[in-house]
Amino acid sequence: MRATRAARAARTTAAVALLLATAVACGDTGALQGAGATPTATSPAKLWPNLSPAASPAYDFDEADTETVKGVTVPGDDIRKVDPIAVVRAEIAANPSDYGGSKAPYRGTAERIGDCEKEKDGDRSGCPVLKPYYRDLTGDGRDDLTLGFRLLPTKMTAVRVYTVEKHRLVQVMANDDAVSGVELAGRSVIIRSPSELAGYEYRVQWTWDADQKAMLLTHDEFLRTGGRKHGVRRATPVPTSAATP
Repeated sequence: MRATRAARAARTTAAVALLLATAVACGDTGALQGAGATPTATSPAKLWPNLSPAASPAYDFDEADTETVKGVTVPGDDIRKVDPIAVVRAEIAANPSDYGGSKAPYRGTAERIGDCEKEKDGDRSGCPVLKPYYRDLTGDGRDDLTLGFRLLPTKMTAVRVYTVEKHRLVQVMANDDAVSGVELAGRSVIIRSPSELAGYEYRVQWTWDADQKAMLLTHDEFLRTGGRKHGVRRATPVPTSAATP
């Protein structure tokens, strides 16, 4: 740090000396020079100042909903010992209207969940369950589970976060959407989705809230990516729990 500051000071001194020599050579008196007109600052404009306060909260996305996963145990309270396939099977069983029957929107997920058992043979090409990731998102010093699985036959992906509370597996976040990327950052899950408008994408961020004991939808953005590839129509985002898909 000291060496860097010394070098910076030396360069500054040399630059000042060079400028002074140039000014003397050119006969510059050192007076201030105008840089042109400065754009006028525009302050935020407050619209409808007499508008009455809202009588009810904004639209409820149920982002604070949590759900205990039934039928799945947590050996030694270690979430890494929980079978991710069993977790998805539990959601399928708890939501027959979504996964069961020929008219269920995600019937393909239930039909192909059996392909996940082929993992023992090294072939999971037909399994809708994606690789699980483990990271402490709740700040309690223990790993939590971030799980994703395909919602077939649609092109959407389910993203779930689970933690352990009182020896039980609890779902603290659920989002169903067309997904192009998922990131974990600090206590947040960031989900990117394609847009029908070329060069743009949707980006939502779920962040752990210790008071609500759930992941809350804290950011919902529409951002420019700079690309020119064609997007697809975004599915309606469904921040939900297993109880309210």
